Amino acid sequence: MTGTSEREPTAAQRPESLADLLGGRQGAIDATLPPVAFTLGWLVAGQSVRVGVAAALVTGAVVAAWRLRRGDRPRSVVIGLLAVCVAALVVVRTGRAEDFFLVQLLANAASALAWAASIVLRWPLLGVVVGTALGQRGRWRRDPALLRAYGRASWVWTATYVLRLAVFLPLYLGGQVLALAAARVGMTWPLVAAALAVSWAVVRRSLPAGHPGLRHPVVPGAEPAPDAETNGKESAQ
Repeated sequence: MTGTSEREPTAAQRPESLADLLGGRQGAIDATLPPVAFTLGWLVAGQSVRVGVAAALVTGAVVAAWRLRRGDRPRSVVIGLLAVCVAALVVVRTGRAEDFFLVQLLANAASALAWAASIVLRWPLLGVVVGTALGQRGRWRRDPALLRAYGRASWVWTATYVLRLAVFLPLYLGGQVLALAAARVGMTWPLVAAALAVSWAVVRRSLPAGHPGLRHPVVPGAEPAPDAETNGKESAQ
């Protein structure tokens, strides 16, 4: 029993677990399929936005059905499919193929602002996501070391959205549909993987020696968990 309880916290704090919390590798890959389908349909049909939209919607529906069958959360599946539908509606109304990527462009701008604001307000979103997943609610915020670590690591995620904007915006303004599709693929899972690795390293390096780890926030004046000291180094690693 003791061995099992010690292994679970350690496994929950591996980068793969953090990837699951933020969408996971497969979810990031799935998100690139409708834009690729749109671009291929648009290109093959002689730059017909309607064919591209049809290809994106069919692909989005197939991906959604596959994700549901795989056991993904229905809400995340619906949000992903809704994003494809909104992008398709925008393209149909404007007739401009590059507008299929407008929703993604705006989403990255909003995300960059949200992550930066969360750090300034001392509610870093990385802490919110991980704390919620671990059932801590706001307890992690009462640990100064964890709050500082999550704040620093959240800047890594802010930078990813800013980087996407720096790449997507010139391509969008220049109407570079093929380049936008390539950037969408290249800056989805590879960039997420890099952000996971770097932000996790930042969290680990920001926690002081002897800190019991993400699962055991150190609240001033509160009694430490019985196994916190024992599992501290394992949790932080």
